[in-house]
Amino acid sequence: MVPFSILDLSPIVQGGTAGEALQHSLDLARHAERLGYRRYWLAEHHNMPGIASAATAVAIGHVAAGTKTIRVGSGGVMLPNHAPLVIAEQFGTLEALFPGRIDLGLGRAPGTDQLTARALRRGQANSADTFPQDVQELQAYFRAAVPGQPVQAVPGAGLAVPIWLLGSSLFSGQLAAALGLPFAFASHFAPDHLDEALELYREKFRPSESWPQPHAMAAIGVFAANTDAEAARLFTSIQQSFLKLRRGTPGPLPPPVDTMDGLWSPMEQAMVGHAFSEAVVGSPATVKAGIESFLRRTGVDELMVTAAIFDHAARLRSYELVAQVRE
Repeated sequence: MVPFSILDLSPIVQGGTAGEALQHSLDLARHAERLGYRRYWLAEHHNMPGIASAATAVAIGHVAAGTKTIRVGSGGVMLPNHAPLVIAEQFGTLEALFPGRIDLGLGRAPGTDQLTARALRRGQANSADTFPQDVQELQAYFRAAVPGQPVQAVPGAGLAVPIWLLGSSLFSGQLAAALGLPFAFASHFAPDHLDEALELYREKFRPSESWPQPHAMAAIGVFAANTDAEAARLFTSIQQSFLKLRRGTPGPLPPPVDTMDGLWSPMEQAMVGHAFSEAVVGSPATVKAGIESFLRRTGVDELMVTAAIFDHAARLRSYELVAQVRE
């Protein structure tokens, strides 16, 4: 059976706080652990009023400390925002605290707007251009230190922290193939190039010591409820949120509405519909059919699901219904 995992952005809902969002993330991670999910990843975003996981390594530590067996990691850390040594130290510390449970997923986008990206980087050049070299530098910090090595990651050196490359285009898939790393595609909001990226990754993969075979994962939104209508209503929260983001007015996750009619223009409806074209929304039967169809089409080795749902109890229930697909 293909393992299922969870991607969490720690959504801050309207009327809620970041503290509540992070506590809900921990509660969901414990729920996921009981349900048999393999991984629980948190994502780095900045200057987003509706996302509480900006300090991703801190959020990972919070979740890992409150769980026992589920792997916890980043989906991902946006490496251009950080010096590779800092990330090696952060995730080396996490691995030292929670051995054998930490994943490091890396992206090359800023995870924010350009103004905030400049604030994060303090005027430095956009290091997305040096992403391949930065990934390799980071890998080197996790290798065992050699005598006389002038710069070491402590903790970090000699620790086996799995590195994944994340992407929504062809670039990261080809880089993951060249470096012999696992690859995760962000089809939960950027479905274009999914099939081509997976094909290129598998075709060009060069075996490495840690990964003798290619290992691909894809993320999709899955919103499950007792009925198709109920699930469609839950889905309107993320539709509204994405619409506001594209309008340049991001905010907390809004409550669901009975209909999106009148809230968007036909062009905006098409844009949102395209972004979420891989999403599976519906009753248990609908979700089972949708997930199985996606897995047959893509042949991914793992599936990562994500769902920003306003009501926490409904969110827990959605992931419970998704887990039943594997039973």
